[in-house]
Amino acid sequence: MVLSWRLSNTLDSAFCVDALEEAVARYGCPEIFNTDQGSQFTAETFTDALKSRSIAISMDGKGRWMDTGRCVKYEDIYLKAYNSMAETKKGLAAYFTFYNEKRWHQNFDRKTPAMVYFDSLPQKQAAA
Repeated sequence: MVLSWRLSNTLDSAFCVDALEEAVARYGCPEIFNTDQGSQFTAETFTDALKSRSIAISMDGKGRWMDTGRCVKYEDIYLKAYNSMAETKKGLAAYFTFYNEKRWHQNFDRKTPAMVYFDSLPQKQAAA
């Protein structure tokens, strides 16, 4: 499930740290955080933000970038060819709502990511 996201036209890691901090504030710390090996995710600023929260770091192997971003790229960005950052942000917000709440996943036994994520939380945390 996409818990938080940001859009940037740079490879700076600050926007990734911002998204991480928002997700942690809203949903708590995960045990493991998985990313690809992009420079923004391997930057000390980002990895230190994970380590300071005792979040284990899991990174896909080099050349596996398509696994992480394939859905959003192939199901939205490439198809719609947005003309501006504002248009892209609006489109991605709609896509992530669809992805989390409406798009069933074969790997999740035809459930949405939101169904799987919220069903896996302890009751106290799910109510927050």
